[in-house]
Amino acid sequence: MASNVRNTQYRLNAADVDTMSLETGRPGTPVAGSGRITGHPHSHNLSAVLRQRGFRRLLGVRLTAQVSDGMFQAGLAGSVLFNPQSGASPMAIAAAFAIVLLPYSVIGPYIGVLLDRWSRRTVMVLSNLARAALLLPIAGLIWTGSQGPLFMVLSLIAIGLGRLFVAAVSAAIPHVVADRRLTTANAAVNTLGSVGYAIGLGVIALLVLLGLPATFHGYAVAASAAPVGYLAAGLLARWSYNQTELGPDISTHEPVPFLRAIASVGSQTADGFRHIARRKAAAYPLIAQSAHRVMYGALALAITLRYRSVLTDEGDLASSISGMGGAFVAGSIGTLIAAFITPAITRRIGGWHWIIGLFGVTGVVVAVFGTRENPALLPIAIGWVGVAAQGTKIVVDTALQHECHDDFRGRAFSINDTLFNLCFVLGTYAGAMTMPHTGNAPAVMIIIAAAYLAGAAWLYAVRTNGAASETAATADADADVTADADTAMAMATTTTTPRATKTIVPVARTASYHPRLSATAHESRWASAR
Repeated sequence: MASNVRNTQYRLNAADVDTMSLETGRPGTPVAGSGRITGHPHSHNLSAVLRQRGFRRLLGVRLTAQVSDGMFQAGLAGSVLFNPQSGASPMAIAAAFAIVLLPYSVIGPYIGVLLDRWSRRTVMVLSNLARAALLLPIAGLIWTGSQGPLFMVLSLIAIGLGRLFVAAVSAAIPHVVADRRLTTANAAVNTLGSVGYAIGLGVIALLVLLGLPATFHGYAVAASAAPVGYLAAGLLARWSYNQTELGPDISTHEPVPFLRAIASVGSQTADGFRHIARRKAAAYPLIAQSAHRVMYGALALAITLRYRSVLTDEGDLASSISGMGGAFVAGSIGTLIAAFITPAITRRIGGWHWIIGLFGVTGVVVAVFGTRENPALLPIAIGWVGVAAQGTKIVVDTALQHECHDDFRGRAFSINDTLFNLCFVLGTYAGAMTMPHTGNAPAVMIIIAAAYLAGAAWLYAVRTNGAASETAATADADADVTADADTAMAMATTTTTPRATKTIVPVARTASYHPRLSATAHESRWASAR
């Protein structure tokens, strides 16, 4: 009871909730009877989001953990890719990606069900503490050069816990920022998370260049530094929120036994797919991002092979690592640019058109810069691909948060994560089967460029046809809403039942579908705290 009173006290201000259409970028109409109004577009800025104390702390949790991710995975990947004591073919590198990422894709749907049942704060705390504990034996196995089944299993668990943590953070964001600021919040979280990951990688690369041995022993030392950040992230999440503040909102549900929830994961995951499929403003961008990840996987393998060949063919470790480090810097710059420009552009032209533009320009960039061997041109292509990848991800994350009810957000982000990993692995395998060990394959780059252009054309056609058919559907729906306005207004009252209290709020139709959320969906002391 005390927790409910506390959360109600810090309910979102009425002016903080918005019905802006992610699909068109146009402001939505006020919600009948709810007191919610459309904010001015300039309120969607980073400073307004950072004033939310709950968001700042959630950002700190994500950033701290991702710095450790970079250090851990630098030690993990360095022991395999940039270690003179080991060697790997393109197919072996693709297989390593598959071993690391695909098992999570199998358990991802189960994770989604758990995120819709378990406290997301608890998930963040325990996943980070568990990773801190796992990294000690993993570092020991790297030290001894043991890369057998035990090493792979422990690494899979640690990386899987990382994906669980990221999905929990994404599902929790709507509880600490207003709905109309989700695009800016996602830009900040995803971008700074990527920058934090790059910082972790850069620290290890710098240590290797300064003298840390590029051997199993050296990479083991690098991996053993990561648990400090995981412990800090777990403790910060535990200190910052109470158990229910980050969701899920399950006050209207009867408790479901854990084993029954696991047993029903197939049907619940199917419900998650259907929930997304019914929301075109989320489904089509998700499909576009999945296609992008296939191409991104092939491009990532090409870049890795090009810089790794400097080590394997010429024996120049410093040039190999510095070149790969430069690629990460270029990608990080692209990520930062996307974070700054995506919120403003999507407010003007909409998320769909922004993805269309990103795909179109990426096709041209890959065709022009990716087919040449000039090392000076490669960072330009990498930087722009970073813009496209991050811009697309921001739009997709915001669409899932905005369009999906909180009861389905865990499953939605789990499905998103599963497709994110699976499509990347498919791309690396496709690249491994078509590229030489140097990664220089102009024909493959032309195919990837054509695929991006085809994706842009498809999304434009879908958007154009969908807008025409939706105009008529919206007109019919608006007539129904007008006829039932009195009934809908009467329903906007608080009804008490023996199990729960729920407020039913009628939602006005806009150019895109918006789920009917209960008033408890965004209740949090962080949403209005300054």
